[in-house]
Amino acid sequence: MSNDLHLPEATATGVGSLPGGDAREAARVATEATAGMAFLPELPARGPGADMIGRSLGLLAEMYARVEPSGWRFGDRPGRDSKRARSWLREDLDALEEFTQGYQGLLKVQAVGPWTLAASVETRHGEAALRDPGACRDLAASLTEGLTDHLADVRRRVPGADVVLQLDEPSLTAVLRGQIRTASGYRTYRAVDRAVIESALRELITAAGVPVVVHSCAPDVPFPLLRRAGAAGISFDLDLLTESDWDDFGEAAEAGTALFAGVVPGSDAPLSDPAGSVRGVRALWRRLGLAPGALGSSVAVTPSCGLAGASPAYARAALVHCTKAARSLVDNPE
Repeated sequence: MSNDLHLPEATATGVGSLPGGDAREAARVATEATAGMAFLPELPARGPGADMIGRSLGLLAEMYARVEPSGWRFGDRPGRDSKRARSWLREDLDALEEFTQGYQGLLKVQAVGPWTLAASVETRHGEAALRDPGACRDLAASLTEGLTDHLADVRRRVPGADVVLQLDEPSLTAVLRGQIRTASGYRTYRAVDRAVIESALRELITAAGVPVVVHSCAPDVPFPLLRRAGAAGISFDLDLLTESDWDDFGEAAEAGTALFAGVVPGSDAPLSDPAGSVRGVRALWRRLGLAPGALGSSVAVTPSCGLAGASPAYARAALVHCTKAARSLVDNPE
């Protein structure tokens, strides 16, 4: 399968999480309030196993984790927390299937990428898997196998969909820079070699068999590394881009990488002018001398991060606002 991602004009989608615990209502919002790319919602308010880390641990093949007072830790056998994560995922998929009968178009599912998982889950010795290169390799291989099965299940349930995988890697830059703190908090783990990080991502992206978008709502998203690893799209918080990112953004746009610009606040805030929300996207596009006519099919509009902390009414309104803002990029690219 091709890893190219061709965005329909005026694409708007969510980052992943929504508020509350009602799977059917979340699926309704994720399919009806978006444009061009429905998504499988995550509902972390339900508790451990519904959070982004727990949900992704539930996808692992032949690796298991449980919640300890310090957070998620790998164990020898599936326990209550792993079973709960898988049960909630099935519930969410059932709800999505209900609201995507006859659906045709892009459908995005999210999972935490291998490096943020390695930074977030402890081995039995109480330190992050990131400390142990062998544990990182095992984790990446298990995640790859589990995601392959998950994506096949999504395709069976929604046969008209063109499935897209989003890898959430908010800790990636900190892993690259050696900024992840140890369990004691007094030290940091050694930086992981860029080639090792890139290779693990490339292997997962290649095995996925669908276009892969990498998302980070942290500063200094490594655009060139992600593109070399084969990412078809890069998702980011536009407000966190600095002048040092502009050339990387422009090169990604010219190379045909799909760009997911987070421009709408992820928690309750006034929403007034959709066109104003993407003013920064237009200004950067113009500053870089990119073709105005390509803007509406090169950039998708999203919230700046997940919407789990928002009110249900705001979450729906924010996605509708993204849809209107994406349309304005097509109608008024300059």
